[in-house]
This record gives sequence, C-alpha cells and structure tokens, in this order.
Amino acid sequence: MSAPPHLHWHTKDAQTVLLALGADERGGLSAAEAAARLQQHGPNELPEDKHKPMWKVFASQFASPLIYILFVAAVISFAMGHASDAVVILVVVLINALIGAVQEGRAEHSMTALRKLSALRLRVVRDGSESIIEARELVPGDILLLGAGDQVGADARLLEAVALEATEAALTGESLPVLKHTEVVPEDAGLGDRRNMIYSGTHLTAGRGRAVVVATGLQSEVGKIARLTATAEEPKTPLEVRLKQFGNWLVIASVVLFALILSFGLLRGIPFGLIFMVAISQMVSMVPEGLPVAMTIALAVGMQRMARRGAIVRRLAAVETLGSTSVICSDKTGTLTKNEMTVTTLLLPDGRRIEATGAGYSPEGKLLADGKEITADHDGAMMHLLEAITLCNDANLVPPNVEINHWRPLGDPTEAALLTVALKGCVEPEALRHQWPRRAEIPFDSGAKMMATQHGHGGKCRVIFKGAPEKLLDLCDPKTLNLTQTRQKSDELAAQALRVLAVAEINDVALDEEAGFEPWRGKLRFLGLLGQMDPPRDEARKAVAECLAAGIRPVMVTGDHKATGLAIATTLGIARDGDLAVDGNELELMPEQDLRASLDQISVFARVHPAQKLRIVEAFQSQRQVVAMTGDGVNDAPALAAADVGVAMGITGTEVAKGAAKIVVTDDNFATIVKAVEEGRLVYQNLKKVILYLLATSMAEVLVLLGALLAGLPLPLVAVQILWINIVTEGTVTVNLIMEPLEGDEMRRKPNRLGESLLSRDLMRRVLLMTPTMVASTLGFFIWRLSTGVPYELVQSETFTVLAVCQWFNVLNCRSATHTALSLDIFKNYWLLGGLVLGNLLHLAVIYTDTLNHIFHTVPIPLADFFLIGLVASSVLWVEELRKWLARRRR
Repeated sequence: MSAPPHLHWHTKDAQTVLLALGADERGGLSAAEAAARLQQHGPNELPEDKHKPMWKVFASQFASPLIYILFVAAVISFAMGHASDAVVILVVVLINALIGAVQEGRAEHSMTALRKLSALRLRVVRDGSESIIEARELVPGDILLLGAGDQVGADARLLEAVALEATEAALTGESLPVLKHTEVVPEDAGLGDRRNMIYSGTHLTAGRGRAVVVATGLQSEVGKIARLTATAEEPKTPLEVRLKQFGNWLVIASVVLFALILSFGLLRGIPFGLIFMVAISQMVSMVPEGLPVAMTIALAVGMQRMARRGAIVRRLAAVETLGSTSVICSDKTGTLTKNEMTVTTLLLPDGRRIEATGAGYSPEGKLLADGKEITADHDGAMMHLLEAITLCNDANLVPPNVEINHWRPLGDPTEAALLTVALKGCVEPEALRHQWPRRAEIPFDSGAKMMATQHGHGGKCRVIFKGAPEKLLDLCDPKTLNLTQTRQKSDELAAQALRVLAVAEINDVALDEEAGFEPWRGKLRFLGLLGQMDPPRDEARKAVAECLAAGIRPVMVTGDHKATGLAIATTLGIARDGDLAVDGNELELMPEQDLRASLDQISVFARVHPAQKLRIVEAFQSQRQVVAMTGDGVNDAPALAAADVGVAMGITGTEVAKGAAKIVVTDDNFATIVKAVEEGRLVYQNLKKVILYLLATSMAEVLVLLGALLAGLPLPLVAVQILWINIVTEGTVTVNLIMEPLEGDEMRRKPNRLGESLLSRDLMRRVLLMTPTMVASTLGFFIWRLSTGVPYELVQSETFTVLAVCQWFNVLNCRSATHTALSLDIFKNYWLLGGLVLGNLLHLAVIYTDTLNHIFHTVPIPLADFFLIGLVASSVLWVEELRKWLARRRR
C-alpha cells in the first residue's frame, strides 16, 4: 500500500501518515512488502547523466592540434603525389584515436565502479529488527533510524526527534542547522519551515530520531529540482595543470623545431616536399600526445588499486597529494586499535576494584572481587552501576546466528562493551529498558564529553550521566566520593592504556534538555569508574614503522585521556623517549607560536574537541608539512576539509565526515591509510617514468635527424618511419608503463615534494645520459653502415630498426631508477610485456611484408644483421645499468 504522492505530509500527524503509508513504526516493512514497493516505485535514485556514446568518445579524439597538423600533412602529401605517405598518416591518426577511445572508456568504467563502492547506506527497521541497506533500496513506508552525522536518503516525516538538527543548505539555502520536531505545521509552510520533515540530500548534525519515508527518487524534493541533479565537473588536479603546462611548452618547442629542420633542409638543397614531411613528423614526435592518456589511466588505476586495498578515493587530487604526505594525524580508537572494547576493571564508590574476565562482546566471563565471583544481585553498589550503564546507552548486542557465529555490537563499540559487562553481572538490558523506559536525554556532546538520560518507572524518576572522568567528576556531590583519590585512580587506569568512563546518577529530578550539564554541578551521586581495554591492531606497529622509514611522522589525535593515548602511542612506536602528550585544556591555553615551536616534541593530542583538530592541522601546515587527518564525527568535517588529505572512517564515520573527506578508509585501519600513501607514491612514480621515457626518446629522434642534417648526411629516416616510431613503437608501451607494480622500496623514500617540477634534477640527469647514448648508437650506426657501401634503402631500414630497439631497451630502463632491468620482474607487468611483444611483431611486419615495405620505404633486413642491431641498440641499457649499479653502491 502507498499513499498518493501529492499529500502534504507536514500537515498530518504521525499516526495519520503511518496509516496512509501502511507503515508500522516499530516493526517496519516486511522484506516482501519492501520488495513489492521497490518494484512499484523504482529505485530511490535520480537518473544519472547519460554516458557519452562510444562514437562521441572516438570523435573527441580528433579534437587536438596534433591531429589537425597531421591532417594538413596528409592533404599536402596527396597534393604532392605521395598517396602512400598520406594513407600512412591517416592510418596513424586512426590508430591513435582508437587507443585514446579505448583508454578513455576504460577510465570511465573504473570511475563508475568506484562510485558504486561509495554508495550511501542507511539504518532502517525491517521485519521488526534494525537493518542496514543502500539508500537506493528505500521505499515509501520504510522506517528510518536517524543519528547525528547521517545523510538523509529520502524525504521522510519525523515520528521521533530528540535534539535533532539538520543542515538543509543544499535544499533551502539556510546555512545554519534547523532544530526538528514532530508536531504538525501549517500547510502553507515553506520547505525551510517544515520542521517535522527531513529531506533527501540533507545532513543531520545533532541528536537522534525516527522517521517514515514518504517520497523517494524523482518524487522527492531533490528530484523535483533540476539544478540539484546536475553534476559539476571535478576541477583539474595540480598535477594535471602542471602536465598541461609542460605539454604547452613542448608544443612551442616543436614549432621552433619544425622551423629549424625546414630551414636546415632547404639550405641543404633537400626537396621541399621531403623535408616538409620530415619536419612535420619531428614536430609530431615532440608533442607528448600519450601524456594526457597516461595521466588519466595513472589516476584511474591508482584509485582502483587503493580501492582494492580498502581506501576509496573521493577527490582525484588526493591521489597526487597522498604521495607527498609527511604527517598523518590519526585517531586512536578503531584506527590504531581494534575498536573491540572490553571492560576489564570497575571501581566502585567504596574503593573496591572489580576485575571482569572474558574478551570481546560475548557475555561469557565473570566479575571478580579479590578473586571471588560476584553478581549484581547480591551487591547494591554493583547493581546501581551496571543498571546505569545499561540505561544510559544507545547500543545493542546482537547474539550469534546462522550466518555470524559471534556476538557483535550494534551501535557504538564503547557502549556495546558496557552492555557486555552488565550481562556478565546478570543484568538483562532488554528487561531493564522495558522497566525503565527513556523519557528524555541530552545526547553525547563532544565538547562536554558527556551524555545524560532520564528514565521513568511508576512515579519514580532517575537521571543517569556518563562521560569523561575529568568532566563528570566535577558534577558529583563531594559527599559521595573522595575527589582527589578518585581522580588519581582514574589516572592510574588511563596510564594502563585503559579508556576510563565515569558514571553518576540523581533521582526524582527531571532532566532539562535545554539547560545542558552546568546546572548539575555538585549535585550528582557518584556510581563508579569503568576501564575499557581496546588492544592495538596487530598490523598498526608495522604500519607506524613503515611511516617512520618513509619520512612520514604519525601523530595520535584522540578523545581519550592523555595517559591512555601516550601509553598506546609508546607501545606502537609513535611516541619516542621525551615526547609529550598535550590535552585539550592545555592546547586551549597554549599560544600559537608555542604550539608551532613544540610540534616536533608532541606525539599525542588527547581530549581534543573537533575545533582543535582544525588548529592542529593548520599548525602543521604552517611548517610546510603535507597533512593527512582522520575523522569520523560531524564536527570533524572542517578539519577533514582543511587537511591536505582528509581521511574519513568507512565503518564508524558519519556521512558528513565522508562528504568532507578526500579518502574513505573502508576498514577504519591505520595500516590502510599507510597503504594508500604507498599507492599514491606509486602513481606519481609511474607518471614520472612515462615522462622520462617520452622525453628521452623524443629528444633522441630529434637529435638523430638534426645531427645528420648538420653533418651533411642523407636523411636517416623518412617521415612515415618517424611517425611509426612515435605512434606505434612508443604507443604500444607508453601507457603500459603506467601499470608498473610497486618496486618494494616506495616506503623507504622521502615523501614527494608537493608541487615539485615534473622535470626534477634526478630525472634530467637520466635524460642527459639516455638521450646521447641513443643518439650515438643510432647516428653512429647510420654513419658506419653508409661507409660500408650497402644500399641506402637497407641502411635506412636498419637505422629505423636500431632506433626502435633502442626505445624498447630504454622502456626497460625507465621501470626503475635503481633496480636492474636484467631480471624476471618484467613478468610482473604483463601489460608492458604484451606491449613489447606487439611492438616487435608489428615492426617485423613493416620490415618483412611487401605491402608495408612499399608504404614505409623499408626493405627486408638480413637476419644476421639483427644480432648487430640488437648489440648496438642495447648500449643504452648497459650505460643505464652502470649508472644504477653506482647509485646502489652509494646508498
């Protein structure tokens, strides 16, 4: 059953809406009913922009100055009677367009796959229990469970709203959060005034609630507004801009080169038609037409590799920036630790210390006092504490089932661990919550670091507070505890790497949700402390060591006590001897210049609130550091947006945090962030390999021709041969070089300098070694063969082959700056291996096929000469191998 879409839902009370939609507030829709409604209403999504058809992608490959130059050259060739040359030029243009179209289609396919990985997921009630589904599966009548940080997936009428606020700027233009309620509003209320509604595409910034979906897809308010369905084109990354500038300089250089060759040739008396075609060919060889394609593929492949390793890239620029990261500011819980909270210690007001056995979320375990088992049934102080942590709690525990054979948390792991210890003490959460239902609450506040709930039973009322000891103890009545001693015990637990929570209560007083926590100062009854262990991830220590070896400094930024944070940081190797831990209060009092001066000694920022995260990021950036910052909460968004690489948590992260971040880590693991940095370095490294290859080979082609012209020699290559080398010989390996795997030492190098020149000093040194070697080999061979008296056509064919083989050897050189090419590592990049095989086969066809002999002005080469050609052309390999050997010795 579904209601007509024109109903004004904001004018109806909640029960009328539920009845109209055939929805059950507590049980939700059944799976069968949800499937039927999905069939009726269609997926909850807006129509995507149509993909550009393949013929348009193919046609767009011809929109290039390079292609225009080649078309002009083909027309002139036809006019001068060189039909075969014109055909070759047109075939070359066609091949280039086909390669470009295939690569562009491949990149688009990669990006589509990545978009699917980052699909929005929401909590709903179906078949009487909480489920997590993709937003596209929502249907009218679904019951949404809402919390701070959620993105709203469909238009919905609120059924419950507890301090619930939403930002609706995307829909209404209102920049400030709007406080929501469940009361009926007038029919003529505008979208921004419909406080009992939430809308698709908006975000929740505070509170919690429950709502029933009333409109999905095109029936939603977003679906009705065409301007919101348009997708903005992502801006160019800094690297793309630098590549474009680099390409523009090469185009200018190629025009100058064209004029030089044409002038030299005419001065030498070479026929205009012949030298014009050669000059055009050399001009084409200088333009790096493979570079933009290589860039696109590099980024797309890098994003795919990162996705496979658990890091979803949301901003293209992050791929480049990751390789330059020099500081990683990481949260502790769930990122450096397992986020498998276990309460190990309870301290009661009378000073008794209770130890809890067991691990994880399974309630199997005991509570021991002085080695003897106790239960809450026979201990009033224990009963009060365990009941309080059960009621002031938004989590649930899911018992084992057929699919999953272990207990697991539903909600915050810290709160789920409290339920586990309550069950160990024989407190049943479901029965207790039914007996003492929640009447009011102040949701957890990251600034106050506390939450409070009010519960009623009969005529009785109890208000329970839970939070950080240094905050909550100030609210307690000094008569109920020894404040100094309790603080000392809290610090001792924190120094043991335990997360410490304090719990307090007051009875028969109503909770004022608007007044906050301050009115309760000195009035609460202290119930106890709980220490939770969250063990470090097994892989975190190794990841930290990799960071340090890679010149990256890990810094812990945590909401825990600084003693807890420092203990974990020391265990993982983040904190060194003499390093400091600074908490939020100390940071607040620290002048900016003192903070910046102390950054090198601070390894842990503890008890920081989200606004302070932004200050930490800016402090590191002021020292010209490239900063990655992790975050998961709503208020982390400014710091994530300001960081060079904002990293949101995929499991615990809110949709607001994910929206502000450039990377989403699917497993909330610090080691995954380090892997993403490694992949970012690989992308940049492989792009530099392509630039090295294209620059060295292009310059070699140019210098071979200029050398022959200046020396008064015949032309060593004809125009179509130059085009063949430029498009086919290079084209079959250039993009494939981007597919190079990790060399293994990426994380033992210093970070890439952000914005550094593409033509770095090291790269130019290699170019200045490779290029002269290839020129000497090719031109030397040409001069020597001319002196032997063999036919000029054979000399030209052999010189053409020497230059091609030089380039094949040189692509092997470019695979690594230090590792030898004389290994079987080539089999790790089957794309490059396939390109080399294809290039060889095509070249053999040009040399030994009659039809192609005529077109490319070649003649068959005696097989015995191939050994000599290979030996001469391999000189570029041996010279580079010598340089690599010397480089390895200097390490």
